[in-house]
Amino acid sequence: MTEMKKHIYDENNGLWYELIGDYYIPVLTLSSEEQRPIGKWGRMHRDYLKEHHPILFNDLVLSGQLWIYLADLNEQAQERLSLIIEKMKASEGITEELKAADQMAWVGAMNSIHNRAEEIILRELVYEEDVI
Repeated sequence: MTEMKKHIYDENNGLWYELIGDYYIPVLTLSSEEQRPIGKWGRMHRDYLKEHHPILFNDLVLSGQLWIYLADLNEQAQERLSLIIEKMKASEGITEELKAADQMAWVGAMNSIHNRAEEIILRELVYEEDVI
């Protein structure tokens, strides 16, 4: 009977495996270096990947890159949201003067802009649809 090694390395997928009982189980560790939050957009994209792209999701989990990927996506979404809101405000003439003159109109316009900008982010980044 051959003796089985306690730990083995698979060069094909870059993972270490540990012998537990009769089975080799992958040794998975999370990167302790990543401290950025995944936020709202990252959580939504994670759920989308689980549901619609499980192979990509599993690959990111097993490679330890999921958290980094989602944190990057969240930062991109936040930056894009701010940019879209500023451009929409400028194109629709939503100014501080309007805010001072008619707060309710300003709040209504800003809510409309924010909701439309979030829909764009959802379609472009979170659910990866092509924008027409």
